[in-house]
Amino acid sequence: MSLTIKAHIAAHFNLNLRTAKQTKLTDYNVKIRPKPIYHSNQLIAFQPKMSAAVKSASSAIKSSLIEPDGGVLVDLVVPESERGLRTTEAESMPRVKLTKIDLEWVHVISEGWASPLRGFMRENEYLQSLHFNCLRMKDGSIVNMSLPIVLAIDDETKERIGSSTNVALLGPTGDLIGILRSIEIYKHNKEERIARTWGTTAAGLPYVEEVITPAGNWLVGGDLEVLKPIKYNDGLDHYRLSPQQLRKEFDNRQADAIFAFQLRNPIHNGHALLMNDTRRRLLEMGYKNPILLLHPLGGFTKADDVPLDVRMEQHSKVLEDGVLDPETTIVSIFPSPMHYAGRDPAGMGHPTEKRDLYDPDHGKKVLSMALGLEKLNILPFRVAAYDTVEKKMAFFDPSRAKDFLFISGTKMRTFARSGENPPDGFMCPGGWKVLVQYYESLQAEEATQQPAILTS
Repeated sequence: MSLTIKAHIAAHFNLNLRTAKQTKLTDYNVKIRPKPIYHSNQLIAFQPKMSAAVKSASSAIKSSLIEPDGGVLVDLVVPESERGLRTTEAESMPRVKLTKIDLEWVHVISEGWASPLRGFMRENEYLQSLHFNCLRMKDGSIVNMSLPIVLAIDDETKERIGSSTNVALLGPTGDLIGILRSIEIYKHNKEERIARTWGTTAAGLPYVEEVITPAGNWLVGGDLEVLKPIKYNDGLDHYRLSPQQLRKEFDNRQADAIFAFQLRNPIHNGHALLMNDTRRRLLEMGYKNPILLLHPLGGFTKADDVPLDVRMEQHSKVLEDGVLDPETTIVSIFPSPMHYAGRDPAGMGHPTEKRDLYDPDHGKKVLSMALGLEKLNILPFRVAAYDTVEKKMAFFDPSRAKDFLFISGTKMRTFARSGENPPDGFMCPGGWKVLVQYYESLQAEEATQQPAILTS
């Protein structure tokens, strides 16, 4: 659902995302190219062309950023001048080993994506988030926080920590990432967490199977300090703009409204229709320079989703083909893992049964009533589908429902995997070619891994 923020976007995003059907979670790292996709972020280097009239009126367009949740944008990266001292201090602390997904949450917290959160949740914050989907600040204000952000540890790690009040955090490869101070250890009731987050404890929930089920029986919360910015060295780090960098870029673009579109799938023309229509609506509302924040999810996704590097190349083709306007679009990776939870306006498949888990119409209703989102101007959108008469993606017309074809993300991936072309007008040709090439490379890789069959 597109979110429009008068003046500017908030630092905190609602992280209660969508569910998905049951899938076997196996990891793969097949790439369709040997080198990084991008060498520079041309969208960030872009400077909009302004006529003399626009230049003279630039002060009128100048934005006024809304405050981050909690009033201050959180930044938990230790200043470079203090890193040596903090590193020495951390080396004498008990150690907690992070998983890859734990590290993604460290990234989210440290840059302020979850402001005002300053570390992994202690028990009081966890219970507020789990039961009320929000946090009450000391001044009485309410901040939306619909997803617990926690760090699980096992019995052995808890025993090793003992009575220590601070712990050092190690990355998946053993490198020192940061410090968690003034810690609190409390029970990890997995069944309660799953039931309240997903509304079911049925088997087949991707994040549950990947993260929660194998996790330890304890949670540790505390104040986070990160020794240096989180980098992935995958050729895409220049697209991982922090909230602070984004806010600066919004000002550079002289945006008077930001509308955000977060997705984990390749962009088809239905997505583009929603984004372009939202900009049209904002212009009609009187905004002069609304800017689209295209926000592909960069953290954990399930194994049959399209990998991030392929999606980023596909997104670039969408911009090259003019389906979205590069002059009014900022592309930035959202580092959060995918929870596959919440209420999805496209429908929520039950993980084990052939039915929706939630009512598809409830997503927009719940979002419009959610506590702590009062600073956001939420614009519900109409459902888009493929119009078989006009041969393009269009807004669904109930009066001629038989003329419309709904193509899900799963169906789209099936088309690409099988080499079958989608209907004309579903996706730009350049973007579709990227997907087909990816699945061809994946199938070639899988073929080389098949055991040889010996015959006499």
